Amino acid sequence: MTRISKNLVAPGLYWVAVPEADLYIQCGCVEDSVKHLIRRGLITQLEKDHITWETGPNAILLSDLMLQGGHFSNLAEFPVLQMLYRQGMGIPGHPNNTGAKPLLIGNSEQIQAQNKYIHRGNYGLVSIDELLASGLSKDEAKIVWNLKKEFAFGKIEDTDYLIDSLILGEEELEIRRGVSIRREDINQFTISYKGESVSINLNIPVTQRYPAPYPLGFHDIKREYFGVVHSGQGDGWDINRPCMASIIVYQGKIYMVDAGPNIAYCLIALGIGINEIEGIFHTHCHDDHFAGLPTLLLNDHRIKYFAAPFVRASVFKKLSALLSLPEEDFFEFFDVHDLQEGVWTDLSGLEVKPLLSPHPVETTTLTFRTLWGGRYYTYAHLTDIMSCERLRARESGAKNLPEGFLQRIIDGYLTEVDLKKIDIGTDIVHGWATDFKDDKSDRIILAHTSVPLSDQQKEIGSSAPFGMIDVLIKNHTDPLLEKACFYLSDYLAGVEEHDLKQLLNNQIVEFNPGTIILKRDMPTTFLFLLLTGNIEMINSKSGVYNVFSSGALIGEHYNASDSLSRATYRTVSFVHALKIPTSAFNRFIEEHQLFKSLSQLFSRKEFLLHTWLFGESLSPRVQTSIAENLVPFEFDKLGSSIAALDERFIYIIERGAVARSLDGRVVEQLEAGDFFGEDLSVFNNEYPSELVIQVPVRGYRLHTDHIRDIPIIRWKLLETHQKRIRVSRS
Repeated sequence: MTRISKNLVAPGLYWVAVPEADLYIQCGCVEDSVKHLIRRGLITQLEKDHITWETGPNAILLSDLMLQGGHFSNLAEFPVLQMLYRQGMGIPGHPNNTGAKPLLIGNSEQIQAQNKYIHRGNYGLVSIDELLASGLSKDEAKIVWNLKKEFAFGKIEDTDYLIDSLILGEEELEIRRGVSIRREDINQFTISYKGESVSINLNIPVTQRYPAPYPLGFHDIKREYFGVVHSGQGDGWDINRPCMASIIVYQGKIYMVDAGPNIAYCLIALGIGINEIEGIFHTHCHDDHFAGLPTLLLNDHRIKYFAAPFVRASVFKKLSALLSLPEEDFFEFFDVHDLQEGVWTDLSGLEVKPLLSPHPVETTTLTFRTLWGGRYYTYAHLTDIMSCERLRARESGAKNLPEGFLQRIIDGYLTEVDLKKIDIGTDIVHGWATDFKDDKSDRIILAHTSVPLSDQQKEIGSSAPFGMIDVLIKNHTDPLLEKACFYLSDYLAGVEEHDLKQLLNNQIVEFNPGTIILKRDMPTTFLFLLLTGNIEMINSKSGVYNVFSSGALIGEHYNASDSLSRATYRTVSFVHALKIPTSAFNRFIEEHQLFKSLSQLFSRKEFLLHTWLFGESLSPRVQTSIAENLVPFEFDKLGSSIAALDERFIYIIERGAVARSLDGRVVEQLEAGDFFGEDLSVFNNEYPSELVIQVPVRGYRLHTDHIRDIPIIRWKLLETHQKRIRVSRS
């Protein structure tokens, strides 16, 4: 009989079972890991004495790395909640409460980070002082604090009150009941029991993304004047749908409401390129509304971040805990715009008003409106609300709250609008559909649930399948042509708009997902200016893979003697693009005396596109800016160490090879497309290793001033830095 078993659930996620020792380990803690386990039948339901509960893991092996592929590797909030409450491990008197706590296993840095992150996920801001620091008045802070204490049953508990931890070093350790674990290398482990063992490798390639647990299909979303795309109706336990979220389309621009797990997959399914996103409106910091934030950093500009200051403070403190970075750093990743609770803020015609909603962490509902045809058109997004019935019951005995405060919240929930999406989670921290049975809003959407709607609920509100759009104001202009004009004017700076119309007067074409638009080694007779969606660049010969978003110019070339495509370009989603004949484009460039400047930079841009650091989601303007500021370098003395690097630059290898050596042992091999120098130039934290020249090196160095405002590059540098630091400590 096999005493220990291993199942690969998804890349970066394994299940290890030792039934004899009553130990079930979730190895890896990726986005929506609980949903993956449910889908694989590894979480099921049990019943005893008319009490139903779930099975599942009782321990989690954390990744040694916080980031992989640009996304969080360790998100233990919902797995821990599943253990505590859906399994019953944390419920007094529950048949499955044996006294054992959920167990986190990992290196000291990740254990510490997870404890702080889970603490923030439970409580948000954890003191009156933190609430005051977020900008609340003394009276407002007192109100929020009193609400928070009520949800916390009167006390803010440390994380170790709820969970246990096992800090894993380099020595073999016992987990429980004779089961042991040993780290073999970064993210590689051996788990053993009574002479049997299994190997676990949580590493994934840098170009790989953690998969979603559900299929979504593909949708072609029109860029309306004012519309709401339904991008998520489920909750943190729904295995068939993304978590509750929306996308606001306003004057052709894209705004997100919350960023739950697998948002990258959702955007691809909707045909929305990451560079199209203008901003995000954020309601609160729970993982089902928070885990997708790294996706918003995978672009070449800072996305606008809109939230009430106390919500933003709790979100940034949670990010800070996860990544062990100062809160202030996230102001460099996002373009922060604070919203005043209870007040309309005008964002160039789109107005938004957040209203406080009682919840364990700082939370607001959001209502949007815009003026058209003499009246306001309105959308209310009511996520993570509280039952009006419970609020009314609480109102009568609310000695620590101002008179009428809870009624104001109820009135906010029930305000009549054109379109309203409501949370019907139906527990003590979520809403009830029945509260809205007399709501006069034109259309009510029921969301934030994982169970089928009852007949009573169906009489109150509608469903909204993923990708459906409610058009509040139709767009009678062509937003795609406006996008094309913006991207071309950005790329061809200085060219008059009337001249650009020569290029704009070409066909806008649509491609289905999975369509090859250019093949490697084939002539590039047309250029494609990407307006919506995503295109992947593939060169299996060189091993290069990158993804382009809106604004990218596909097929750009300035060498008449060699106009062959360097890679294959294939659509990932529905795509709209401006199709420009290459001959017409090159002639236009020559006529406006741009050929020399653009062609001189082309080889550098071509090199950058074939690197992991610079090849993804950069617009032509950003690519050109980086190429212009590259400075050549050479290191040619074989076997020598590279020392005395300029601390203002990162170094990108074009040719040659460098070994990163630690105590005489090669820990990393750097070749064409790789980089070094970010430890001092960006993070001011030198690696305890040396760089040894193996093959004479040529490449370019780039001053960090030129990447400071490019989130995707900063984020990739952070991922690499954390991995190299971890390697140096092993």
